[in-house]
Amino acid sequence: MSIYTPGDFSMKHLHKNTKENTILKYLFPFLCAGSFIWFLIRVIPKPSRAAYPCMRAAAPFASTFVLWVLGLCSSLIFLKKARFHFLRTHYLTATVCIITGAIIGGILLTSDFSTQAAPKANVPIGTASGVNPGRVVWVYDSSATPWQGPGSGHWWESKNTDQAVVDQMVSASLQNLSGKSTNKEAWDTLIRYYNRTHGRTDTGYIKGEKIAIKINLTFCNYFPEYCCVDSMTYHLNKKLDYMSTSPQVVRAYLRQLVNVVGVDQGDISIGDPVAYYPHEYYDSCHDEFPNVNYIDHAGKFGRTKVEYSDVPFYWSCRPEEVKQDYIPRHYVEATYQINIGNMKSHMGAGITVCAKNHYGSLRLPTEEGYYDLHKSLAFMNPQEGSYRALVDIMGQANLGGKTLLYIVDGLYAGNHNNDTVPHKWPVAPFNGGWTSSIFSSQDPVAIECVLLDLFQLDTDSFKYPEIAGAQDYLVEAAQADNPPSGTFYDPDNATPTKRLKSLGVFEHWNNSIERRYSRNLGSGNGIELLFHNDASSIIHLKNQPSRKQYSNIRMIPNSQTIEFSIPYNCQAVLALSDVKGRNLGTIFDKKLISGIHRFDLHNTFFKNHAPASGTYLFLLYKKDNGSMYKLGSCTAVFSK
Repeated sequence: MSIYTPGDFSMKHLHKNTKENTILKYLFPFLCAGSFIWFLIRVIPKPSRAAYPCMRAAAPFASTFVLWVLGLCSSLIFLKKARFHFLRTHYLTATVCIITGAIIGGILLTSDFSTQAAPKANVPIGTASGVNPGRVVWVYDSSATPWQGPGSGHWWESKNTDQAVVDQMVSASLQNLSGKSTNKEAWDTLIRYYNRTHGRTDTGYIKGEKIAIKINLTFCNYFPEYCCVDSMTYHLNKKLDYMSTSPQVVRAYLRQLVNVVGVDQGDISIGDPVAYYPHEYYDSCHDEFPNVNYIDHAGKFGRTKVEYSDVPFYWSCRPEEVKQDYIPRHYVEATYQINIGNMKSHMGAGITVCAKNHYGSLRLPTEEGYYDLHKSLAFMNPQEGSYRALVDIMGQANLGGKTLLYIVDGLYAGNHNNDTVPHKWPVAPFNGGWTSSIFSSQDPVAIECVLLDLFQLDTDSFKYPEIAGAQDYLVEAAQADNPPSGTFYDPDNATPTKRLKSLGVFEHWNNSIERRYSRNLGSGNGIELLFHNDASSIIHLKNQPSRKQYSNIRMIPNSQTIEFSIPYNCQAVLALSDVKGRNLGTIFDKKLISGIHRFDLHNTFFKNHAPASGTYLFLLYKKDNGSMYKLGSCTAVFSK
């Protein structure tokens, strides 16, 4: 079991680098034109269809086509005017027309309207929270996800997601987040911190206190057009491998709460209020914990139907002539909440992890008569410094305000709008495998920042995490007491009465290779990212003596020679990655004796693989029974 700082990432398998697929570049104009035509055909007869997710997905491509046409037409108009004036010897006017047409057309034809401005690295905003302020723990273990993909059963089956490994990942997450060496100490530390900062005494868990857990069952929601559950049988009937909260992660946390913290099963409520809780996710959890309250929309087959309290929820944009929202009763009655989101990109928001997980807590986001929660998402309003409903959710007293722990189930990541099956990531540490990760924090802003940074490396062609305004809700949340939008965020009162405080710390990492934040660098009071690799080694290697596993590795200045030390005789592997963490190949894979070694890259690996100018990452591993263990890494900058 190993804990690393963010620059240290391990790979179990090394894959050959693949070239970028250029076909999409040439198909893109046709995709945009087709989206525009489809949008018109669907929306003109029935304008309300514009709110459909499929129409929202098509809209960016359709608008790109419109802008392209406007740019082309603008240029042609000014060129026609220029020709008119040249024929009449009005040379100055004609020249002005040409220049104006070129500028306007060039801007509209070449501008990138979809991506956000390049973020500034390591500039923290807001106030970090948590017993270890701003700490985010990322636990990765590829052995948790042995699923071979469609055709080999489903990812949620016990044979395809290893419960024992997930249990160890959760333990590692809790201990590293709290800084304690046992699960019991970890929970006590996290709960005491919550109580101290929420006007309670410095106490741990008290018997009888209730805990509400929000999971993400998006495509199990009751809206018939998108529901993937048969409401009569409670079985999944389509999109069987969509990325929902895994039953293995749910069971791991139920085991912790019941067996470690000592919470009575009847004091735990878990579910998604606007969704059906299908048998495929429910049965294994219910078999082990039959007295837990499994909350869902309808309350059939032993589930508990969601009930709503008389506690109102207010949107700080103060919409008029809309129905009042109310908080579910089990949230109001709970002393603590745990938010378990999923690792997904999202067409409207950029990403959907913990904050947007609560879009299913009150009611469907676009339910008729209520405030439309999609209006404040980045897709609908890309302007930085705008009101964001997500901030209200993150800060409301009975939702984000009660949250003890933020968790992202990243075992199988995907694109919410376009994937029916999770997709694999080529970048390190995944290297062509499933994301196989669990993230946790007590800072609701910090954990979303880490996921937003990580999603910039996703090779999914839709690139939703890069849309303009995707990070704006985090900037607003970090400065909720004085946000750039000027909004008076107060979701607990009908009129602006008491501003929310800063909800956490916002920051971007230094680069995509080292992945370090200001607390890692010792340069500020922002985020601290701890990366924990191979949590299951406690299972697989428990009978093996521990060995010091590290190596000093460096590129000798003004050369193409790499120097490294090996602490003991072993099969060593040296790999090369690019700035995006993509594996570029294996430099060597051979047995080495302990000691200091030098390897001349110029006359060996680089002889046939000359690198382009840029920054690269060298990673040294020990290979043992098919598994890879990190020994060390270093970066190097090459220029031609």
